[in-house]
Amino acid sequence: MADILDYCSGLKTVRFKSGQIMLPEGERLGKLLVLVEGQVEVIRERTQVTHVDEPGSIFGEMAVLLDMQHSATVKALSDVTAYEIPDALTFLDGHPEFSLQIAIMLARRLYYTTSYLVDLQQQAAGKRQDLDLVDEILASLVDPKDAARKRK
Repeated sequence: MADILDYCSGLKTVRFKSGQIMLPEGERLGKLLVLVEGQVEVIRERTQVTHVDEPGSIFGEMAVLLDMQHSATVKALSDVTAYEIPDALTFLDGHPEFSLQIAIMLARRLYYTTSYLVDLQQQAAGKRQDLDLVDEILASLVDPKDAARKRK
């Protein structure tokens, strides 16, 4: 299977200076960014979620696919070059191979998140009642509507 960067040839590149916001939390831009080079951090609610320096990393996919505001800020930690896909939904509709790459990335992320939550659940079993939140998170991954009903 081709690398995500292979599917980006011909796309416009954008450059960001160190410290510059690439995608702001709370805004809806409808675009994707694909890292070519540089280092970025992902920040949610003023907390660093992750540090990324892997070429081919994609940013903005959750907001685009779920038609919502960006749930986190993506900020350049160094000078960054990225491919920009401004009308991402239209692009994805016409490039199913790119969409498949995003699906694989999201499935991998979900797998590791679920594994982490299961590990937390096993560690916390019977220890603290306030850790029941882990059960709610796992339930929402399986059936988001059911989890919302239980919280009411």
